[in-house]
Amino acid sequence: MKIPIPSRPQSSRSSQSGFTLTEIMLVVVIIGILAALVIPKIAGSSERARVTAAEADIKGGIKSAIGQYEVDNGFYPKSLQDLIVQPPNARNWHGPYFDPPKLPVDPWGNPYVYYFPGKHNPTSYDLLSIGPDQREGTEDDIGNW
Repeated sequence: MKIPIPSRPQSSRSSQSGFTLTEIMLVVVIIGILAALVIPKIAGSSERARVTAAEADIKGGIKSAIGQYEVDNGFYPKSLQDLIVQPPNARNWHGPYFDPPKLPVDPWGNPYVYYFPGKHNPTSYDLLSIGPDQREGTEDDIGNW
């Protein structure tokens, strides 16, 4: 005669699958630490990119347009608007000097500031972006001097 051996109750699968609260909290903490390290670096990179773009506009495209105007007419424009619309005293004007014919804005959405004669360059012109603080004369201004 065989004696039946009682079978052990099997544990339910739901208690064996999934993650514990401790494991989930550990993953959340790790993601938080990584985000705290990465996000400031990304934010700093985008601001540096804006500064570089403003410098490229000032030392590149706008400077080139002003230079071409000066070569055509023998004098610098009185305002940046002279690069778009022919002023009465510019007889050899071959503009508009921007394509499309509109004045560029800096990476923060502000118009570039132009002075002729310049405060920093009295024999030519000053061209600047007022930068992210949107106030002229502060240390974040980006200019051609």
